Amino acid sequence: MSDAWNEYTLADGTEIRPLPKVSLHDHLDGGLRPATVLELGEEIGLELPARDAAELGRWFAEKSNSGSLVEYLKTFDLTTAVMQTREGLRRVAREFVQDLGEDGVVYGEIRWAPEQHLGGGLSLDETVEAVQEGVEEGIADVRSAGGRIRVGQLVTAMRHNDRGLEIAELAVRHRDRGVVGFDIAGPEAGFPPSNHRAAFDYLASEFFPATVHAGEADGLESIRSALLDGRALRLGHGVRLAEDITIERQDDENTYVTLGTLSQWVKDREIALETSPTSNLQTGAIAAWGDDILDHPFDLLYQLGFRVTVNTDNRLMSGTTLTRELSILADAFAYDRTDLEIFQLNAAAGAFLPLEEREELAEIITAGFEGS
Repeated sequence: MSDAWNEYTLADGTEIRPLPKVSLHDHLDGGLRPATVLELGEEIGLELPARDAAELGRWFAEKSNSGSLVEYLKTFDLTTAVMQTREGLRRVAREFVQDLGEDGVVYGEIRWAPEQHLGGGLSLDETVEAVQEGVEEGIADVRSAGGRIRVGQLVTAMRHNDRGLEIAELAVRHRDRGVVGFDIAGPEAGFPPSNHRAAFDYLASEFFPATVHAGEADGLESIRSALLDGRALRLGHGVRLAEDITIERQDDENTYVTLGTLSQWVKDREIALETSPTSNLQTGAIAAWGDDILDHPFDLLYQLGFRVTVNTDNRLMSGTTLTRELSILADAFAYDRTDLEIFQLNAAAGAFLPLEEREELAEIITAGFEGS
């Protein structure tokens, strides 16, 4: 374990890494180890911008700090390029789970888009099977090292393509073989969830859960479509929901706000917001409020009682971990271990698991926070 983990502590000295965590928004093609990108890239003759793992990691971080989701997404050309074979997918998924376990994650959902991994001749079903093999191997690795983790796949359709229904059917086919939910991702502005209404209608008919990227690179109409057309049970990022909250006045102790009908609905229905602080800064998702973590509407949403969760989005591109994201928020907003526990319980409540298993997960979190 790297000594760097020890840097992430709360004001009372509590180390964040050992605390049990839940990761709901973490992209498989955004969580590769730089060394793996190098090794797999060399095997296929991929032209890379660096020959050293540390240097390549810095390249990803620099390219991702563009303030634009579209530019941010271009870095994925390299990672998806090395994930076109069964072995490539299997290895990346296995290491992904290992890294989650190292980060103290006890339940994680891995989202990825099978349609982007067909260049090596694999079928859609074969890509899902390959990832599941890697996931199961990673789980075994974590357990053999004395840890505990459970992981499910979120099969994702690319919102700018026209394969939503096909990918939804793929997800449902594998619902008892590792897939726990559906998502749409990619460029948000100009590609509303309503474009994939047939897919979401099908998922609803199969009682299969969906989360939808919304409120990141587009505003309230995107969120509205995610809820109405996508029947989203969670919002991927969702931070621009704060545009529907009006701050009436503030004093030294209180902030007085008015919620619009959309934000009130999300709050009242306890629809989880999958926020990713570092990524939200990188992509300009919070540009309406500023360009510093202190400007992030996370704390406002939390104090108002929204079901906020903390996530990494893309660990490689953001050079981050869930431990680091929690540390950043704790430093910015003076959160203590009780706050961090609430974020994990929020995530557990929003997990795409049966109710009884969500309750068991909550018990694991509470026991871990009490015992650490």
